[in-house]
Amino acid sequence: MTYLKFSLGIFLVLAASRFIPHPPNFTSLLALSFYVPALLGLKYIPALLISFIITDIFIGFHNLTLFTWGSIIIIGLISQYLTSSILSRIFGALLGATLFFAITNFGVWLTGSYGYTFGGFLNCYTLAIPFFTYSLISTLIFSAIIETIYKLKKQYSLLA
Repeated sequence: MTYLKFSLGIFLVLAASRFIPHPPNFTSLLALSFYVPALLGLKYIPALLISFIITDIFIGFHNLTLFTWGSIIIIGLISQYLTSSILSRIFGALLGATLFFAITNFGVWLTGSYGYTFGGFLNCYTLAIPFFTYSLISTLIFSAIIETIYKLKKQYSLLA
């Protein structure tokens, strides 16, 4: 029952982050993709992925869906190696945002939108930098929020 409750909570937070109007790539998605498995365990990666799939049904699938979902799985898997301290977790979340940028933009380049040349490859990544900036800033902000909640929960647990 706890797994189901946490999974529903993950879905609600992720869905809110995707459906509430926001600047491009300024969401809690990448922080959640790192922190959920980092703090709750790898068994919650399917809950994250299912949340993405359900929200994508409403938002619409696109030709980069598999790159997006794949990057979420990779971010979740690496999270287990970066849990020892607050700095390693924040670094891990930012690393996740970087991996998301690299993987999804590689997918954009593979679609042929920029041509299959080295110049097209560089152009694809260069034009995506503003979106990456939003991703980094939002991941940092949501990581700070998650870390604060996590610390308060730990302190509350110690007092109870």
